[in-house]
Amino acid sequence: MDTIEIVGLIAATLTTSAFVPQVYKAFKHKSTADVSLTMYIVLLAGLILWIVYGLHHNSLSIILANIVTGLLALTMLVLKMKHK
Repeated sequence: MDTIEIVGLIAATLTTSAFVPQVYKAFKHKSTADVSLTMYIVLLAGLILWIVYGLHHNSLSIILANIVTGLLALTMLVLKMKHK
């Protein structure tokens, strides 16, 4: 594995993990009143495009980061719809 791909995996871990506290808080408190639905819809669309881009370039860091972040964003959207 190239050094730059390792840098990408570390960056992916850090940026993806930034979403975990928000999802955890929404899940724990059953409240998403302060969460923007539009932001998460646009984010999810962008993440899907990043996955396509990562697949095209065969970049493990891009693919993994965006799949995991996409799952977190999707979880937040489900929570937002559930706890309107």
